[in-house]
Amino acid sequence: MTDTPDDATLRRILQAIRTVAVVGVSSNPIRPSYFVARYLGLRGMRVIPVNPGLAGQKLFGETVLATVADCPAEVDTVDIFRRSEHVLPIVTEALEALPNLKTVWLQIGVTSPEAEALCAARGVNFVQNRCPKIEYQRLFGELRMGGFNTGMISSKL
Repeated sequence: MTDTPDDATLRRILQAIRTVAVVGVSSNPIRPSYFVARYLGLRGMRVIPVNPGLAGQKLFGETVLATVADCPAEVDTVDIFRRSEHVLPIVTEALEALPNLKTVWLQIGVTSPEAEALCAARGVNFVQNRCPKIEYQRLFGELRMGGFNTGMISSKL
């Protein structure tokens, strides 16, 4: 088991995302789950917010849902912003409820060997301990927009 697929696989996964359920999304714009979800939406992905504490509210033009099982069938990716011990039931529910699920993505610091094994058995891509926003920016040349890799600062003398 590995923390992340290689760069070519990550590129393919990111390019294939059309509808992503963001589990544990916050309505607070300074929280990572909010700005990652917003970023994915700005990249043309439909973002389905999932958070039982916010269910019924609107975020990113969508109604916040209570569970992954409430998500529309077209969800192809589930991005999880929950602690590692909460991942397995979410992934189990997603694998049962989402017929078009292609990828499960666990955010930085979140891992689950059990969920990885379930996804592998079902042929579902699994990425853990990574952020899709960071990976998208890294792999598609957008880090420059965030002030990285500008060539302005160098460690060379």
